[in-house]
Amino acid sequence: MVLKYSPMEEKQHKKAQFNKIYANIPLGLRDEIVVVLENNEPLSWNAAKIEIDNDTDKVDEILDKLDRLGLLKEHTEDQHG
Repeated sequence: MVLKYSPMEEKQHKKAQFNKIYANIPLGLRDEIVVVLENNEPLSWNAAKIEIDNDTDKVDEILDKLDRLGLLKEHTEDQHG
């Protein structure tokens, strides 16, 4: 079943997914570039987290790009086994 979210709910859902993923990334990998913005600005996991936590004007672009890359998809135990 596909759930429909309002734009604000979708943004909050993507933020929650990002935070779940970020929490499981080893500290040594958090400085690696995860996304490049339209202005060719590369962002590491740490930089993306700061932008998302502070709800800057870059948040929508960051979350949309991560979602298109498949990094914000929900994973269940069934998908891993």
